[in-house]
Amino acid sequence: MADESNASRLKVSIENRVAIIRLSDPARHNAMSLPMREQLVETLRSLENESRADAVVITGDGPKAFSAGADINEVAERSLAGELALRAQLRRELPRLIEAMRLPTVAAISGYCFGAGLELALACTIRIAADGASLGLPEIKLGVIPGSGGTQRLARLIGMGRAMELVTLGEPIDAAEAWRIGLVNRICTANELLPEAIGICRKWQAKGPISLLAARDAVLRSADLDLASGLDYENKLFALAIASGERDEGVKAFREKRAPRFRTETTDETTSPPHDGINP
Repeated sequence: MADESNASRLKVSIENRVAIIRLSDPARHNAMSLPMREQLVETLRSLENESRADAVVITGDGPKAFSAGADINEVAERSLAGELALRAQLRRELPRLIEAMRLPTVAAISGYCFGAGLELALACTIRIAADGASLGLPEIKLGVIPGSGGTQRLARLIGMGRAMELVTLGEPIDAAEAWRIGLVNRICTANELLPEAIGICRKWQAKGPISLLAARDAVLRSADLDLASGLDYENKLFALAIASGERDEGVKAFREKRAPRFRTETTDETTSPPHDGINP
């Protein structure tokens, strides 16, 4: 019998320097199992290090689920000692990696997006949802709490009052409500979901990579810093953008009434087919 822990939980493709990662464990509604998390960390690090992509879309394989949450069998086996061990830190490491990596990310959500699946989406730069999506943090119903940053990132994103409701009641909300409270940035039909996510990435590709990274990081840090410290951090990142040379190209393009050319990489017009595995 094949070792199930070695089975691929991801499908990865790169289309014109936009990486598309599909969480793929349909029998468990793309549950965020330990093997899936390990493969996702390795794939993201590979994309970051190999410089084959400018942005990343993370979505579910199929319309039923982005991810229905943690693998329930793993939840049942967790212990106090295990939660203090290094391997358990992977649950916290994955969202932090998504926030800290150079590449911006879009979570394209359809179907169920619960628990660890929503915690993954919360770490992405932008979240969009199909109109039939259902989002929530139901961990309280299992006698636990969100353990991959959900209590912290959700409150920073939508405010303490709504976060308290979602975390302590554990009840899901639909895509329209998620958009109303700022949990997702856009909603669209299921057929439009992936093209919309790729379209966001195309807009990022037209921006300077240094200024884009600086802009994202300045916004992220605003939740952790007082105003004076945040303004100082913003000023340093502004100076970094100036030093990068992207300002020179931006101003020149504006004066010449043309689109700026911030990136030197040539765009590969071919599309690499999706494949299973962790090396895109």
